Amino acid sequence: MTCRTSLLIALTLALGACGKVGDLEPKSGNSLPPKAYGQRTEQSAEALTTPSAQARPARSDELLRRSERRENDPFDLPPGKDPPPFNAQEAAEEAVTEAKENPS
Repeated sequence: MTCRTSLLIALTLALGACGKVGDLEPKSGNSLPPKAYGQRTEQSAEALTTPSAQARPARSDELLRRSERRENDPFDLPPGKDPPPFNAQEAAEEAVTEAKENPS
């Protein structure tokens, strides 16, 4: 079993070492795509393989910096329960309290 394991490790290392590290070049007899209309120069292989900002947008942590406590949702009820009846007096008091807490 140790012979089989060592053979598997050697084969894995040999396959991992055969990757190309140099620059990308077109196959022999082929050339890079022609320049697009409006371009001044032809693009290199590196420029063609680098994704644009639209293809790979930057990460945004905006949601984590502006996290706020969720308000109570009267319609988020488990199945089978009826919503509580609307009380205008309580709603007005909550609005006044909220306006005092968040004067914006």
